[in-house]
Amino acid sequence: MTPYSAKRVLVTGGAGFLGSYLCDRLIGEGNEVLCLDNFFTGSKNNVTHLLRNPQFELIRHDVIEPLRIEVDEIYNLACPASPIHYQHNPIATVKTSVLGALNMLGAAKRCGARIFQASTSEVYGDPKVHPQKENYWGHVNPHGIRSCYDEGKRCAETLFFDYHRAHGVEIKVARIFNTYGPRMHPQDGRVVSNFIVQALKGESITVYGEGKQTRSFCFVDDLVDGFLKLMKTEDGFTGPVNLGNPSEFTILELAEKVLKLTGSKSKLVFKPLPSDDPLQRCPDITLAKQKLAWTPKVALEDGLKKTIEYFKKGH
Repeated sequence: MTPYSAKRVLVTGGAGFLGSYLCDRLIGEGNEVLCLDNFFTGSKNNVTHLLRNPQFELIRHDVIEPLRIEVDEIYNLACPASPIHYQHNPIATVKTSVLGALNMLGAAKRCGARIFQASTSEVYGDPKVHPQKENYWGHVNPHGIRSCYDEGKRCAETLFFDYHRAHGVEIKVARIFNTYGPRMHPQDGRVVSNFIVQALKGESITVYGEGKQTRSFCFVDDLVDGFLKLMKTEDGFTGPVNLGNPSEFTILELAEKVLKLTGSKSKLVFKPLPSDDPLQRCPDITLAKQKLAWTPKVALEDGLKKTIEYFKKGH
């Protein structure tokens, strides 16, 4: 492999929320970046500032289709990640997770590239263990409305470890917990973007159930820092490793913080919980601390302020 500072790196889903930040960081480290996206949920606006950079190349392509490419590293982030988007075409979501993983693993095997999989806390389903550790196998409904994403990502992890065992492919698997920040899609249906958009428009803020379900919220800069640290590990560590913020908040607490920071007069409206919506979701990040020396630094209030400013500009 070439020295880390001069790698040729493929980022699938590179024009998405997380992918675009990763492209920024990789370019900043001196790498040549190939950003691949089919623009189902990604946006050219997220990477417009990189288009004139000679180290950056944007490719319109769907990971469901094979790709012949020569790279040193692959970050496989391609997949709609919010329930609204992944339930829009659930069969395509499964294909993206499973066929996308197969195609990228095939490319990694062919090139001798190290490959990163953006897995998800959704592999734990509606967990019976709290907080969630990597050795927990999960509690997942295999035929519910969220299954296309949950089971697709679980199958992708299986493929990654089978390619590692059978073909010696160097893999890194991260399980991503709730992440937020500027460049979130305003209509992605996720709780942070939902609350901010509703508050800024003066609309009623939609809280499902009684708002007592808990989530942990990791700011995007912290998460991408974890990606890079995981990819650089040289001791044979494969993961899976949880990346998320272990500070836990109820949905009601989040709504109140957003109202306070936006100065909105919006009222809270309570609706029934969606099907298979987990009641608790919080990472145990002991492994990330031990193996990556990683822990999130950005407090929820500070991250929310930056995200609110982004949405205030009309994004």
